[in-house]
Amino acid sequence: MPALELDAIEARILGVLIEKERTTPDLYPLTLNALVQGCNQKSNRAPTMELTDSAVLAGIDRLRRKGLIGGQHSSGARVERYRHTAATAWSLTEGELAVMAELMLRGAQQPGELRGRADRMSRFETLEALGAVLEALRQKGFVQRLEPLPGARAPQWDQIVATAPGAAGASAAPTRTPVSEGALPIERRAPAPGSTATGGPVAASATSAPAHTTAPTAATLASLEARVAALEAEVKRLVALLE
Repeated sequence: MPALELDAIEARILGVLIEKERTTPDLYPLTLNALVQGCNQKSNRAPTMELTDSAVLAGIDRLRRKGLIGGQHSSGARVERYRHTAATAWSLTEGELAVMAELMLRGAQQPGELRGRADRMSRFETLEALGAVLEALRQKGFVQRLEPLPGARAPQWDQIVATAPGAAGASAAPTRTPVSEGALPIERRAPAPGSTATGGPVAASATSAPAHTTAPTAATLASLEARVAALEAEVKRLVALLE
């Protein structure tokens, strides 16, 4: 596990700096204004944020003390620009850094989703190539593999160096545990009211009750949105290859 841990704002700032270094190199390093806009961007962010200049400046200061951000004053420039030093501080490769940026910006994702999104920063020719990067990050203590979401077959991966921005509402969702190597993913849910943990008579009567249709959860909707985005990215990549 990396020695440094980040809060949600620090993770967003660091993810934006890594992303913009790869996708808009002409504008990098970033000014405070560009960094705030990147943090509050509506696309490629989950969840979206509304950070103020002061909140971002405070996050920059914390990241400076952790050795993950540096400032730069260009000749004749009146404003300071900011760049990340995560590759050196964390000893990560280009591919590993791209994966970490996507996980910090979008949260837990399936390999297919992650490959489609990280492709704009680092090329992953196959899912196997991405899997090798994820395994390397897991061994270094940066990521963990999670059991699949309800209705999904593929496991998800998430970074474990930063607090999840939506962690405050996580208690209402099913408990998800890391998947051990070679173990089958199992969805773990808290016992329903009036049931027993071991499934006695009370639990049996609960299962015999009529099923009720429930509205999709926020997590399910977010997962569907992410999967659609990944498919769109893959289609664009295939069209580009055909052209």
